Amino acid sequence: MSENERTASRTAVGRFADPVAVRLLRAEERTRVDEVRAGTPPQGWQERTAYESVRACAEVVGPRTVAIDEALRAHPTGQLVILGAGLDTRAWRLPELAGTDVWEVDHPASQRDKRARLAEAGPELPTTARSVRFTPVDFAVDDLGAALDAAGHDPAAPTTWLWEGVVPYLTRDQVRATLTALTARTAPGSTLVVNYQTPSPKATVGRLLARLLGNSVTAGEPWLSLWKPERMAALLTEYGLHITSDDDLRTLARSLGTPARSRTSLDSGRVAVAERR
Repeated sequence: MSENERTASRTAVGRFADPVAVRLLRAEERTRVDEVRAGTPPQGWQERTAYESVRACAEVVGPRTVAIDEALRAHPTGQLVILGAGLDTRAWRLPELAGTDVWEVDHPASQRDKRARLAEAGPELPTTARSVRFTPVDFAVDDLGAALDAAGHDPAAPTTWLWEGVVPYLTRDQVRATLTALTARTAPGSTLVVNYQTPSPKATVGRLLARLLGNSVTAGEPWLSLWKPERMAALLTEYGLHITSDDDLRTLARSLGTPARSRTSLDSGRVAVAERR
């Protein structure tokens, strides 16, 4: 499938543990989420595999979401740019964003899907952010800076950048291209919150198996770049960003007292915070 033929990213159809995101799920998606919440696995190996995929995804997304929310609260600015926004609901659920303009940057197909879901959720789903500006960008071919210029982003003002659930699906060249565009618009006082994956043979085998079974929400999207923490630190330093924290999801889950059965995924996933001073 070519880049122009891509449909809505399956990572956009996430399974979140917050009341806003549940309203964006369609009936068949909500059924699986309800099964996991109730702890009632279905019969049949295909249905059970899909159930376990959602359960494992929730174990990863839970601590990751909490860690990112806390980072955004700790680094408030008047501008928040969410790269690869998917079904992110922060502009609809975080009261701390009341004075913040939010740019949701994502593939055009994914944004069409999200906007359709928002319309289906109804007008009673107001934003908590000052504004939300949908900014369609295909990271593989489009100019991020030009798109943000057109959407009214001010590169001279501090910005909080959120890069969640995207880096593993980009090549190293695409990661660098995004950082080039991003840091060109990153004024002193800005912060980058980035979620990335470290190399893990077990995780790689697990994703391959999920692709073969065809029941994972990310089954059609292979990882293209994995980063060791020291390589990620060196990369961000190269672009003028100083890492202030970098934690694996298992440590975050343990600190929250959340389930940690999906140890491989929790060990390989990380959330780092970096600043432009």
